[in-house]
Parts: sequence; C-alpha cells; structure tokens
Amino acid sequence: MHYFLAEFLGTMLLILLGNGVVANVSLKHAKGQGGGFLMVAVGWAVAVFVGVFIAAPYSGAHLNPAITFAMAMLGKLEPALLPTYMLAQFLGAFAGAFLNWLLYRPHFNLTEDANAQLGAFATMPAVHSPFNNLRSEMIGTFVLVIAVLFIVAPSSSLGALDALPVALLVLGIGVSLGGPTGYAINPARDLGPRIMHQLLPIKGKGNSGWHYAWIPVVGPFLGAILAVFVFRLIALFTQSTF
Repeated sequence: MHYFLAEFLGTMLLILLGNGVVANVSLKHAKGQGGGFLMVAVGWAVAVFVGVFIAAPYSGAHLNPAITFAMAMLGKLEPALLPTYMLAQFLGAFAGAFLNWLLYRPHFNLTEDANAQLGAFATMPAVHSPFNNLRSEMIGTFVLVIAVLFIVAPSSSLGALDALPVALLVLGIGVSLGGPTGYAINPARDLGPRIMHQLLPIKGKGNSGWHYAWIPVVGPFLGAILAVFVFRLIALFTQSTF
C-alpha cells in the first residue's frame, strides 16, 4: 500500500504544480498570465522536484508509467507491482488535475480560448503531424528514461536526493525538446487530466482533443522501450552491471 500512496501523492502534486503553472500563464486574469514558455518549463521542473522528493523514499518516485515500465523491463521492479504503480499514477494525475481546476475555476470560466483551457490539462502539438508528434514524444521520453536509468544506477546515490537531477533533467527536456508537442513524456500526465477536462463543467470549453490523445500515451512507452534497449547495449559493451 505504501507504494500506491507514494506514487499517488507524488503524481498528484506533480500534476497540480505542473498544470498549475500552465493555468497561471494561460488563463485570463491569472497573475502569471503571459509568463511564457520558460516559466512553464521552470514550473514543471519544480513540480517534478516536489513529487520525486516526497515519493522517492517510499516507491522510488516513478510518477510515470513509462518509467515504471522501463524499470520492470530491467528487473528493477517486480512485474506484479506494475498495476499498483500505474493505477496510482493515473489516479494521482486525475486528482491533481481536479485540484488545479478547483483552484483556477473562475479563470477557466473567464477564458474564452478553449485551447488555453485544454492546455492547462493536457498537451496538444504546435503543428499537427501524427508521425512527427509521435517521434517527438518518443525522443523526449527516451532522453528522460535513459537519464533516469543512469541516475538510479547502483553507482549513483539513491533516494530523495535524486529529486534535483531529475528536476533539472525535465527542465532541460522542456526548454530543448518541448517545442513541438509540449513534452508530455508521461502517459498518466496527459491522459488523466484529459479525462478530467472531458468531465468537468468548464464554461465555453471545446473538445478534449481525443484525436491526439493516443500520441502522448504510445510515444512515451515506445521511447521507454528504446531507452531500455540502448541502456542494455551500453551495459553490454562496457561490461557494467547497472
């Protein structure tokens, strides 16, 4: 149960703070309106730091089904724990999106731009191109997962202190690779809030972008598989026991 609670709480705070900065930048009359992409990237990095710092001592702080899947592929997580981790992550994202809506509810209702409303829940691409969007999510997640695998390797320090390097990693991915799709790089981060957007009563909201929703789910898993393959290849050629 402590695995579930840690992943749930960590993911909830990740989404509350991460989507919160998007809402602050995008929604009408919010104090941070117009803060720009850099503010969003920094906000998400802090969100990752908080979520990982809290959950790391109890669950390893995956907070991302793609990372959990990669850990299971490498034998660093018992396969039987996969449902526990992933359910906690999706429910945590769901709860975080709800709290963000509750906090910014008047601003959601004052915002006429349906895309801005949706953007405070889930990602949408800057240029609609399914193949390129999928590739962007794959590459972003590949960078995330392979870096995380080295961060948690036996030669590295484990536990909550890993929150800072992971937060800086996400900041780097955001400012460098986040332009095409908004860097979901996490199936739970996108799908849970997207479902919440569909369900919540928001004045003037548009559709929830379901035509795109499969990309930030499939892309991260493909990126994680690629990262595991490369990680194993590096271990083989260097004769390392990660």
